Amino acid sequence: MIVEEIMNDNPYTLAPSNTVLEALKLMREKKVRHLPVVDKEHHVLGVITERDIKEALPSPLQDEPNSPIFHAHVEEIMVKNPLIAHPLDFVEEVALTFYESKVGCLPIVSGGKLVGIVTTTDLLYTYIELTGATEPGSKIDIRVSDTPGILFEITKIFHQHHANVQSVLVYPDSENTQNKILSIRVKTLNPLAMIEDGTDLKK
Repeated sequence: MIVEEIMNDNPYTLAPSNTVLEALKLMREKKVRHLPVVDKEHHVLGVITERDIKEALPSPLQDEPNSPIFHAHVEEIMVKNPLIAHPLDFVEEVALTFYESKVGCLPIVSGGKLVGIVTTTDLLYTYIELTGATEPGSKIDIRVSDTPGILFEITKIFHQHHANVQSVLVYPDSENTQNKILSIRVKTLNPLAMIEDGTDLKK
């Protein structure tokens, strides 16, 4: 999956001359926490976040309209030269950037201009969609030996029971490095017969 499939391709933006109060009002009105700051040609100059505004306040108890920071331009507190991504980047690569850099959003740039934005919320929603958690079904975690062909043997059981596999995740077994955990979501509410067949397979 690539970034352009999950990004918001019509993000709200600010000009560097907009005030911090205007940024806050836009965030609250549109229910967003990150706003790219762009010039007239839509080049990304920075990013301002709800957290940036909170950190710029002299006190969290400061009355908002009376705080001088709200009359400052966003360019004074925005994150300049932010990390960016391209629409054709892979989602897992972008997720790694989020994890390593501890950022909450990435402006998506193509041809030097802003074409979208991706946030941690977008990544979380994508993960939920990929796992099939939004659809009715059952999740089965199976501990298997890390050997070639084991996934094929497991999926044969679902095929024999005419069960649709919604997603398959593979992750290391924390108890034994020679094993893997297969986390499989199937479109059935009663997987007991399949679990029993899987137990027989392990024997």
